[in-house]
Amino acid sequence: MTPIDAELVRDLAPTGVLRVSINLGNPVLAQGTPEEPGGVSVALAREVGGRLGLPVRFVCFDAARKSYAAMTEGRADLCFLAVDPGREEEVAFSAPYVHIEGTYAVEQGSPFVSAADVDRVGVRVGVKKGSAYDLYLSRALRHATVVRGDDGVDVFHAEGLDVAAGIRQPLTAHVARRPELRLLEPAFMTIRQAMGTTRERGPETVRFLSALVAELVASGFVAEALRRSGQDPALAAPAVG
Repeated sequence: MTPIDAELVRDLAPTGVLRVSINLGNPVLAQGTPEEPGGVSVALAREVGGRLGLPVRFVCFDAARKSYAAMTEGRADLCFLAVDPGREEEVAFSAPYVHIEGTYAVEQGSPFVSAADVDRVGVRVGVKKGSAYDLYLSRALRHATVVRGDDGVDVFHAEGLDVAAGIRQPLTAHVARRPELRLLEPAFMTIRQAMGTTRERGPETVRFLSALVAELVASGFVAEALRRSGQDPALAAPAVG
């Protein structure tokens, strides 16, 4: 990486501290507590701080929509969110560092055979409000109805919905504990997780973040950070360039 100039540092972290918004609601990317977060997103944030010579302060949330709000409301300088067209209006994203899948779960007796069967009139799909898969399904589903809650699985059970939508890893774990449920294949989407900052930042700042993510993916840093946090290293995004 090229030497970092003081103007870039001031642009990204005007308070002198790199404030990082972390979504603890996605266990693939972040784990632990607000006081002691861990995971691949946290490792990436610390690497950014180290490269820039900045102390890092984490502001942690239990949902992506809250993490996004902290970014857009000026309470954070850096975020780790799924790339989505709606979010891109406010956030400049790097290339993805992790790819995860959005999947469905249904009752064993459900008539649905594959994920493609879900989009039917009268079908209700539980999602976590403001999640990447909520945003995606709200656009993609033409006939089924999206039902939002604090957690897609919880609203699925509480309201007796037809389908639960979620991230593959925690949804798979939930199904393993509930023999009356099964997953629908294939995944209905690939969720591209990326580093982001507001579009108010200068182009050099955005290019620095993009180049750093590309370097850390290509070097194996991301795969190793996933492994250390108990996640599958194969979830690291493909190297670009």
